[in-house]
Amino acid sequence: MPACHLKPDDKKAFIGKVGSDLVRTHGKQHYYKPNDIRRSADRCGYPVDIHCWAYCIFSSPEDFKALHDAAGEICDYAAMKAEVLADLAAGASFSVFDLDLSWLEWPDIDLSSIFDGFDLF
Repeated sequence: MPACHLKPDDKKAFIGKVGSDLVRTHGKQHYYKPNDIRRSADRCGYPVDIHCWAYCIFSSPEDFKALHDAAGEICDYAAMKAEVLADLAAGASFSVFDLDLSWLEWPDIDLSSIFDGFDLF
């Protein structure tokens, strides 16, 4: 079974744009449905090959797994989420951090610049 190997060139910009679109379109939610994430990534002009990286941040672990099971893909939710968060937090480690938390429950790290232009909290 294939896995998600393609990565966004700039994860910070990708997550910021998709996240901004999700909040603007659906309001602040702990998790978004995969179809909503896909539509946001499409509206932002990102190719389907990298949408998985938005799913690992904005969908629930269960929805992420169901989406990949249905597609016959194997992707590691926690590893992908940790990689994105490490990039967003300039290399910080998330090994003791509960990666099943929604993006609204992340620890107190400064990620404000990825969502420039709108108020998260």
